Amino acid sequence: MSDAAPQPSDGSGEETGQDAKTAVTVLVALAANLVIALAKAVGGVFAGSPALLSEAAHSVADSLNEVFLLASLKRSKKAPDDQHPFGYGKERYFWSLLAAVGIFVMGGCFSVFQGFEALHSGSAEDHSGYLVGLAVLGMALLAESSSLVRALVQVRDHAREAGRGMLAELRRGDDPTLRTVLAEDSTACLGVLFAIAGMWLHMVTGSPVYEAAASFLIGALLGYVAYRLAMESRGRLIGEAIDPVQRRELRLFLDEQPEIDTTTSLLTMRLGNDSTLVAARIDLVAGLDSEEVEQVLVRVKAAMARSWPHADQIFLDVTDASARDRARAHRDRQALAKAVAAENEGGDG
Repeated sequence: MSDAAPQPSDGSGEETGQDAKTAVTVLVALAANLVIALAKAVGGVFAGSPALLSEAAHSVADSLNEVFLLASLKRSKKAPDDQHPFGYGKERYFWSLLAAVGIFVMGGCFSVFQGFEALHSGSAEDHSGYLVGLAVLGMALLAESSSLVRALVQVRDHAREAGRGMLAELRRGDDPTLRTVLAEDSTACLGVLFAIAGMWLHMVTGSPVYEAAASFLIGALLGYVAYRLAMESRGRLIGEAIDPVQRRELRLFLDEQPEIDTTTSLLTMRLGNDSTLVAARIDLVAGLDSEEVEQVLVRVKAAMARSWPHADQIFLDVTDASARDRARAHRDRQALAKAVAAENEGGDG
């Protein structure tokens, strides 16, 4: 027997507020990147600097990606329909994946191309070109740092709400949009530092090799960040379970119910930032009639929805647990306890 009616989430207001903050963070990053991209492009052409042109491509890629991220915030909130009964929450992961591809293709590949161009051309800038380029990069560093601070403040707020440290939030945070903005701003600041170092060494030594190396480093950095973001989005698009701590909490809650004898299996999957599918097979104690079973299922699901508002799709399947099922459930609990211990060891408190 099963009861599959989804429970409504009561956390929509909080999630909407978080999305509004994320939208502001993305808009701040977009405005900064548009201004910076133009300044870098003009300065790069004037100075003839491959490192500065690489950074201009980086900023253009980031600007386009932020447009993708804004689209993800809007589209992920579309109401469920017949073709998408669980809603459009995974839209956010799809657009984050496109942003990762944009970082790699538009930023990383162009930076590597500029590095090869610098090696082959062997051109050198005059001192006025150096000064213009370094001034542009200095202003870019200030703007990128301001955007990064805004993203870090929001990450800190999320960490406080979740009751964990900053490093743990950076690893486990649920919002791919915010994580992408944070990754873009962090790599932008580091990329600007690479470009400054490359231009300064070029100016001091007269060799374009240093600017070429800066372009290669920027390209490698963007490629790595794009790969990490793409892997995260890929995992959640395929179907990823919620973190072990929450899974153990859900299992403990079910096991503590007096009417539940054994939770034989517990499956979870992220459907979006504020939507999670929870499916559990449970073996009830003997002696309950059909009406009592229905009451138990309704009560347990309502309590789960109150305690975990993001668990808005709850499915409980009543089954007769065999000895094999009980042994598997015991192994699952042990594996989950180990996963939670590993998460806690890797956290920063």
